[in-house]
Amino acid sequence: LAMRYGNHPAVIGWQIDNEPGHYGVVDYSENAQLKFRIWLQKKYGTIDKLNDTWGTSFWSETYQNFEQIRLPNQQEVPEKPNPHAMLDLNRFMADELAGFVNMQADILRRHIHKDQWITTNLIPVFNPVDPVRIDHTDFLTYTRYLVTGHNQGIGSQGFRMGIPEDLGFSNDQFRNRVGKTFGVMELQPGQVNWGVYNPQPLPGAVRMWVYHVFAGGGKFVCNYRFRQPLKGSEQYHYGMIMTDGVTLSPGGEEYVRITQEMKKLRAAYDKKSRMPKQLASRRIGLLFDMNNYWEMEFQRQTDQWWTMPHIHKYYNLLKSFAAPVDVISEKEDFSGYPFLIAPAYQLLDNNLVERWTEYVKNGGHLILTYRTGQKDRDAKLWEAPLAAPIHQLAGINSLYYDHLPHSLYGKVDFGSEEYAWNNWADVLTSAAGTDVWAVYADQFYKGAASVIHRRLGKGTVTYIGTDTDDGKLEKEVVRRVYTEAGVPTEDLP
Repeated sequence: LAMRYGNHPAVIGWQIDNEPGHYGVVDYSENAQLKFRIWLQKKYGTIDKLNDTWGTSFWSETYQNFEQIRLPNQQEVPEKPNPHAMLDLNRFMADELAGFVNMQADILRRHIHKDQWITTNLIPVFNPVDPVRIDHTDFLTYTRYLVTGHNQGIGSQGFRMGIPEDLGFSNDQFRNRVGKTFGVMELQPGQVNWGVYNPQPLPGAVRMWVYHVFAGGGKFVCNYRFRQPLKGSEQYHYGMIMTDGVTLSPGGEEYVRITQEMKKLRAAYDKKSRMPKQLASRRIGLLFDMNNYWEMEFQRQTDQWWTMPHIHKYYNLLKSFAAPVDVISEKEDFSGYPFLIAPAYQLLDNNLVERWTEYVKNGGHLILTYRTGQKDRDAKLWEAPLAAPIHQLAGINSLYYDHLPHSLYGKVDFGSEEYAWNNWADVLTSAAGTDVWAVYADQFYKGAASVIHRRLGKGTVTYIGTDTDDGKLEKEVVRRVYTEAGVPTEDLP
């Protein structure tokens, strides 16, 4: 294909595959089993090292050789699989998927014209996809369907618009991947056929989504699809053109309007314009890593824990401050951000803690939340107090965590307000020189710290130990971080 069409004037670019990893289905074939063993042998070298890392002496899981290892499969074990094996399974699948895309990108690159770009489209945060691993394309794109009955959105008609973070977080994540640009390969032009239920989008919603993508730095938006099909599996999936093949659908009419408006916007565009200083002062890097997602989703510890809603909670409150957010990986330089937040960053090493420490000493404001630093990169608890590597940085003497039943809410005092929680609570004992911002108002640890804050060098570290349903506590704590740094914030819906 590359040799045949690599210089064809009608071809502007190449999309490898379609939503690779979309269905999150694990291949348990013998070929996959073999590849997994090869991947493990390359990573660990010896079976003794694997046994030690996976803790296989527990529950009599010890392996004598790599040939005995099978892909962890819930259908083959009476209990949940070994968590370390599950973490490696997700890493293996993400590496296989990335290798599949990168390999094809390399083949294309040898034969196509330099003006033809290479991309693939991903569904954000969908096992086993890790966008950071796919780095041989020119840029990445993502797929988003916002009105499918999977969420109620905001307000009584929110189900016709979707939730803003589905576009916002994806924009801010994909903008910082390979090529430092992105597009959207699939955006629905109207009603779909495969949702939980399939409502009509609110008039104007399609236009809103498109502008949301461009406002987030996207360079193009494609929709799926142009014509509504008359037969096949997606007969009831809208296109920009309706079933007669001529008439514009409501979404199609919005695309026509957008196209006309784009001409006016291009004419008014000023290439010299820069982010206003007031906004730039609020810039924050949100550190996100799929390894943490995989590990915590498998070992949630409470049925009230969901990793992405936790991260989106902080993302949304930052957006309400009108704070520009970049969703970044550890590959990025932290120093360009006045603020840095690492929500529930459970797996880490001493090198990352040293980078955070240096960042703070040089004037950065670091925000950490519950679960951060509890384990090393192999998901092993430290042979030390819980979350020991971050204690000195955050000003912690000791901590343990608590959960409450669904029907019982604990209280936290912060300032003059009281906040309710029952999801997760890190109960903190602060070190000397650390300020206690919030305390638990009940339970047997009444008076223990919930939120702590300390100055270090030119910057600050804040540790938020409590997870609330409504996020009001977290919002006011993060607002105080900005206020004490002398940076004003907005209060947007």
